[in-house]
Amino acid sequence: MTAINHRQRCAIIVITVIGMMAYGLYTQYVDGLEPCPLCMTQRFFYCLIGGFALLGLLHNPAATGNKIYAVLMALAAVGGISSAGRQVWLQHLPPEQVPACGPSLEYMLQAFPFTETLKTLMMGDGNCAEVVWSFIGLSMGEWSLLFFIAFFAGAVWHFISASD
Repeated sequence: MTAINHRQRCAIIVITVIGMMAYGLYTQYVDGLEPCPLCMTQRFFYCLIGGFALLGLLHNPAATGNKIYAVLMALAAVGGISSAGRQVWLQHLPPEQVPACGPSLEYMLQAFPFTETLKTLMMGDGNCAEVVWSFIGLSMGEWSLLFFIAFFAGAVWHFISASD
């Protein structure tokens, strides 16, 4: 059995991120599911992971470059784990402990300073606690958390398998 090389790993990550972003946009624009602030934050981290993988695919670096791209993907995955983990935590809070729902992203960008908008995106609100989609018993936030963990593991594998 032939081992997967670094370019193939990067291609798999890029294709997976494109598929996930496409499905997220499908659920938003076709199914009418409005993404919450934490969903938007997770999309950002998916794009970072996909962007670093695409750079690694196109650049085709030596071992040191592969390790740098792996670390960048891992850091983006940690950000995603953090935001998806927060969403899962909010979804499992008792109803009386769920924070109030906040304004839309468009309104926040127009009315609040960028730093406050960014803080709200990272912390989420009551919208993030609502489960409106699930597949085999897991919410979209839980699936997202699993994918970020898989991307982190893939980045660690990419780092370890990079050889000089």
